Amino acid sequence: MEARMIFLICFLAAAANPAQLKTILEDDQPSLRIPVREKATIHCCYRGTPNEVIWYHRVMISYNESAFNPVREDEERKIKNYIQEKVKCSSLELNNVKKINSGLYWCLLNHTDPFYSLNTPGTFLQVFEPIRKTLNINETTKNSIITIQGVFLLFCVLIPGTMLLCKSRGLHELEKRKGKEEENIYEGLNLDDCTSTYHQIQRSQVQGPYQDVVNTVEEDIPLEKP
Repeated sequence: MEARMIFLICFLAAAANPAQLKTILEDDQPSLRIPVREKATIHCCYRGTPNEVIWYHRVMISYNESAFNPVREDEERKIKNYIQEKVKCSSLELNNVKKINSGLYWCLLNHTDPFYSLNTPGTFLQVFEPIRKTLNINETTKNSIITIQGVFLLFCVLIPGTMLLCKSRGLHELEKRKGKEEENIYEGLNLDDCTSTYHQIQRSQVQGPYQDVVNTVEEDIPLEKP
């Protein structure tokens, strides 16, 4: 019973608004960001035969208040209608956009037989002030600068490392050479000569410092006869 009632309500709504069934809206671009003084192009597309297409611009006046203004064509605003793959579209071109052009843009599709109006989802236009570059350098120059910085950092790492490696190698060679010289000091020595010399030194210390003098006095000195 409930299903029949729902079907009857839908049938009566369709009969009351036949134009709504004849017009099918296409998806609009949700948002668009454009820098100031550039060109913005907004599209609204649909399938159907509306008698009139009017562009509207919604501007926020305050936190809970907004204004709806129809878009009028002038030197900076152009409206074009075209057909693409059996889909009808209307485009709004905004030249030299300013921040006051920010807001929601959508199309109002009017039908006369019977009278019916249909709003497209719309596109929110955001106009922003681009960040000014301190140095206006193209991408090729930027890549060259980054490459040079990479090579410079590589040299900053390699040169100190190579110097430390050479220094450590030189210290190792010096210690090795010093060890060989200490080994060569004792290569030409004769152990027998060292032993005899050691014993002579020991005997001289035992006999005392006056031994040679006594031996000299005890020697016979020949005297001449008168």
